[in-house]
Amino acid sequence: MLARLRILATAAATALAGTLLGLAAPAPAGAAVPATIPLTVTNNSGRGEPLYIYDIGTSLTTGQQGWADANGVFHAWPAGGNPPTPAPDASIAGPAAGRSQTIRIPKFSGRIYFSYGQKLVFKLTTGGLVQPAVQNPSDPNRNILFNWSEYTLNDSGLWLNSTQVDMFSAPYSVGVQRADGSTASTGRLKPGGYSAVLNALRAQPGGWGGLIQTRSDGTVLRALSPGHGLESGALPSGVMDDYINRVWQKYATSTLTVTPFADRPATVYYGRVSGNVMNFTDGSGTVVTSFQKPDGDSVFGCHKLLDAPNDAVRGPISRTLCAGFNRSTLLVNSRQPDTTTANFYQDAVTNHYARIIHAQAADGKAYAFAFDDVGAQESLVHDGDPRQAYLTLDPLS
Repeated sequence: MLARLRILATAAATALAGTLLGLAAPAPAGAAVPATIPLTVTNNSGRGEPLYIYDIGTSLTTGQQGWADANGVFHAWPAGGNPPTPAPDASIAGPAAGRSQTIRIPKFSGRIYFSYGQKLVFKLTTGGLVQPAVQNPSDPNRNILFNWSEYTLNDSGLWLNSTQVDMFSAPYSVGVQRADGSTASTGRLKPGGYSAVLNALRAQPGGWGGLIQTRSDGTVLRALSPGHGLESGALPSGVMDDYINRVWQKYATSTLTVTPFADRPATVYYGRVSGNVMNFTDGSGTVVTSFQKPDGDSVFGCHKLLDAPNDAVRGPISRTLCAGFNRSTLLVNSRQPDTTTANFYQDAVTNHYARIIHAQAADGKAYAFAFDDVGAQESLVHDGDPRQAYLTLDPLS
C-alpha cells in the first residue's frame, strides 16, 4: 500500500493543515457545501488510449473506505481477504483526447486516479484497500501509465491538490470555481516541463536518474520520489548523509530556532544537538520533544525518525525540520521555517527531485515532498464554498 499519504487524510488532519497554512476558513455565513460537487475532467493529453477515472477514499462521517461512481454515490468496499482479493471495478470511463467530462465527487477524503490505456488493479485485504505501490517490482500497476490527485471535501469546503509526493508522472492541473464565478488553479507545468524534469533528473550527478521507470516499449512511466527510490534501491542510500551530518555538527554549537505557526509568532522552540539527539525546548527551557539523527529515508519521507503526529508540538516542529532538510535551508538560516524561496535547494546535497519539479512548475508550486506546504509552496486549491472542481490532463511533453 502506498504509504505516507500526508495531505488531508482525516478530518483532524484537515483541521491541522488549515491551522498551519491559514487555509481552513469556514464556508461563508449561510453557505452550505452540498453533498456532492461537479468535477470536470478535461483530457488535453493528446493520447489516444482509453482513459479511466477513479474516485477512491474514506468517508469522514463513518470512516468507511470505498469509492464513488460518476454520480457521486459512495460505495463501501466489501470485506477483503488474505491473500488480497480483487476489489470491485470502480473505474469510470473518461473523456477521449480533446474532450471533457463532468462527474460528481462526494464528501470524503481520498484520491482521484486516472490511467491511460489500462484499468488499474485494486485489491482488498482484511485491513482495507491495497493501493498501487510502483516502487515494488511486482506491483500489477507498475507498467501502467497513471497518476492521481488528492482531495478532501467536507462542510468547510474543498481542498484539491496535484501531488508528486510518491511519484512524478502523467502531468495534470487542478482547479476550483468559487461562488463569485472566479477560478483558481495550480499544478500546470511550464511548456516542455514534463520532459525537462526527466532530462534534469538524468543529468543530475549522484544517481538521480535511477528514479525514472520506463516500460518495455520505451514509454517513460514516472520518476519515483526519492524516498521510494531509496526503498527500491533506485537511489543510493547515503545520498543525503553529508548534509544531515553538517546540520548535526552546526547545531551542536548553535541553536536552531523554530516558529512553526505563522499566526502565532510567540510560539517558539529551540533546538540543540547533544550526541545523536536534537532536543527542543520551550521558552522555559523545558524539553518538549527530541529527534534522533535522521537518515535520508526519514528526511525524504518526513516519517520514521522525523515522524510528525497531528499534535500541537512535535508534529509542527517535525514539519519544519522536514522542509528545512529537503530544501537544504537549515545551514543558511538558523531560524525556521525559512520561506525565502531564493534560499531553497542551494546546497549541492538537497532533494534534487523537489528542486527540479518546482523549477518546472508554471507557478513554482508543487507537492514534491510530504510537507511542501510549509511556507505555502504546495500545489493546492481551496475554497470554503466550492461550486465546481477541475482536473485537466496535460501532454507528456
